[in-house]
Amino acid sequence: MSLRRRQFIQLATSVAALCAGPRLSKAQTYPSRAITLVVPFPPGGSTDVAGRILAARMAAALGQSVIIENVGGAGGSIGVGRVARAIPDGYTIDIGQWDTHVAAIIYNVNYDLQTAFAPIGLISLNPQLLVARRGFPADDLKSLVAWMKAHPGEAKLVNQVAAAQVGGSLLEKLTDTKVLFVPYRGAGPGMTDLISGQVDLMIAQAAVMMPQVRAGTIKALVNLSPQRSSSIADIPTSDEAGVPELYISGWFGLFAPRATPSDIITKLNSAMVQALADPAVQKRFTELGLDIPAREQQTPDALAAFQKAEIEKWWPIIKAAGIRGD
Repeated sequence: MSLRRRQFIQLATSVAALCAGPRLSKAQTYPSRAITLVVPFPPGGSTDVAGRILAARMAAALGQSVIIENVGGAGGSIGVGRVARAIPDGYTIDIGQWDTHVAAIIYNVNYDLQTAFAPIGLISLNPQLLVARRGFPADDLKSLVAWMKAHPGEAKLVNQVAAAQVGGSLLEKLTDTKVLFVPYRGAGPGMTDLISGQVDLMIAQAAVMMPQVRAGTIKALVNLSPQRSSSIADIPTSDEAGVPELYISGWFGLFAPRATPSDIITKLNSAMVQALADPAVQKRFTELGLDIPAREQQTPDALAAFQKAEIEKWWPIIKAAGIRGD
């Protein structure tokens, strides 16, 4: 090889390394500053509680703070929309769920739920509970339906997310009853009014319900799942309680904006997996009624497949029922 050719190759290699250097350095040093975890609901709800537990443990694994930012409104779609439009650099992510990443079509969102996000991993599978205020006349689903038939349209149901809207509508359809939907910006404010007796019923994830159920300030009527949860095995399912197929899906997952580099997604997923393997986190999730999925369900690809299956299952149901967000 001639001297001139060797010099040309050396120069080309140096230029390529110089161009790649910033990208490699960026990937190797991520994260170099705090990460914002958007919780798309007000403080105090199940998403907020789970997000804060996870953020604290992920921060230790990542070596940077994970800052919670509560962005409520429109059933969580405002906060999630912010993430959809964020720079895809791994510094703005969200803790999403069925309401925000499947059922948000009821709010006519201006981003594509199927393509606007890069899944990071599935955090938990969450039983949805139907609960009542402490002094409500019904103590179970069967007696609730009987009361609602005798008092059509009088039961005031907190309407804070898509699960409440869809669940309440399914309850009406399957039992030939009517409820009065009362809009709220999140589960936290709704829970406050449920405890004080200003509303009668609420559908939400067990994470926000169980502390109050155990404290006796509200009462659990039914688990809106096909099977009982291992973390709250004493609460019967809707099938067992006399209204078959009154189901509402519940889960938490981490999402980043579309086009976030795969190596950053891998680092975020690794931190999430480490957090979920922590016995202290597992204990807190069990106390909240959250079931941690198997390790193979925690990958980005598994969450992508899971979300796709949920969309294919629920969108036809929501559209056929003509459900629209308030």
